[in-house]
Amino acid sequence: MKFLVFISDFIIPLMIFYIVGHGILMKKNVYDDFVKGAKDGFKTVIRIMPTLIGLMVAVGILRASGFLDMIADVLGKFTNVIHLPSQLVPLIIVRMFSSSAATSLVLDIFKQYGPDSVLGTITSIMMSCTETIFYTMSVYFMTAKVTKTRYTLAGALVATFAGVAASLILAGMI
Repeated sequence: MKFLVFISDFIIPLMIFYIVGHGILMKKNVYDDFVKGAKDGFKTVIRIMPTLIGLMVAVGILRASGFLDMIADVLGKFTNVIHLPSQLVPLIIVRMFSSSAATSLVLDIFKQYGPDSVLGTITSIMMSCTETIFYTMSVYFMTAKVTKTRYTLAGALVATFAGVAASLILAGMI
């Protein structure tokens, strides 16, 4: 275990030295390449900023209006049948849109039920097993200028529900 800790302390600096060293050996101007990459990255951030702001505002409105709690109450009747606690329904919905908003819901669950509770365990596993579908699709497809998404949404939804199921199984609910 100590070996893994030792390796993890040095992996990032080693990668940086490797990249810079490789660039120097190949007679590349490493600094100019870095600046060019940073410029391209900044342009990408500017292009996706409206999408990010829209997603954050929408999630904030859903949380503040109580709509997520209402959805949890309505869907709770159905989710209890499959042993999915209704308290996790808002988390599942928000997680598809925003990781930071989902993290704030996670903190709420931890405060109310505790991180070591069954709900806390399921929440922790669920955050690791699911992805921010709509955020990821909007950012990556907008950046790559993809207009035909084909089966991406359907596949991502299936993967998310598989992640939710896995979190329930791993936490011992099913």
